[in-house]
Amino acid sequence: MDACFNSPRFPRSSAYHPKWLLAGVSGGANPLWMTEWLAEAVDLRAGMRVLDLGCGRAVSSIFLRREFGVQVWAADLWFSPSENLRRVQDAGVEDGVFPLRADARALPFAAEFFDAIVSIDSFVYYGTDDLFLNSVARFVKPGGPVAIAGAGLVREIDGPVPDHLRGWWTPDLWGLHSAAWWRRHWERTGIVDVELVDTLPDGWRLWRDWLEAIAPDNTTEIGALEDDRGRYLGYVRAVGRRRADVHLEEPIVSIPGEYVRRPLLRGSV
Repeated sequence: MDACFNSPRFPRSSAYHPKWLLAGVSGGANPLWMTEWLAEAVDLRAGMRVLDLGCGRAVSSIFLRREFGVQVWAADLWFSPSENLRRVQDAGVEDGVFPLRADARALPFAAEFFDAIVSIDSFVYYGTDDLFLNSVARFVKPGGPVAIAGAGLVREIDGPVPDHLRGWWTPDLWGLHSAAWWRRHWERTGIVDVELVDTLPDGWRLWRDWLEAIAPDNTTEIGALEDDRGRYLGYVRAVGRRRADVHLEEPIVSIPGEYVRRPLLRGSV
């Protein structure tokens, strides 16, 4: 167990106890590896306000606080903020990690409140919406980054699902996309300057190794990764910086109205 998840590629992550990490599992990617990989491309400085969107069990939030001294709002819709608070307290970062339950499509923050927004292996559940970037980018200051990392594709599947993936593939997996797709998806909005999109070398191996540790009975997904060997499946990272010259409107959440009775049919009173 002491050697589990000990990787020279991720020196910061390797300092954390495997039992603590396994107790905080919330998805199909190692949240420490993904956060460390993403942080290499984002300038995080002590005191910055960071939104960790779709934080799961707040493992990534705790890591960000401990490693970079940032203040983190750990927002998730599915996982209990009360449980996350206990984990935050036990990690000794209660002064800088603030768990809350929030829907990514209805975030309760003031515009331009954050210095940075990160999302670890959850953006595919909502961020593929053509209008979502406009919604979430309002919460980061002009010039601040929106940065994501997690499961994705090395290249797009433009036709039918390849034969070796069909036994594992489900409709929700169409949310997985390549680095090139994320660049195009963000650039066409004009909201951010895309600074980086890439894939993690040998990401499929790390994906497989993580699954073998947390869900060894998931032989279907593990087998798909083994058969694919990085042809399609891997980890994707994207960093965009909000443009200062773009004004983002507040979303319309209700339309006030007043009903006035009018004749329904011609000739009626």
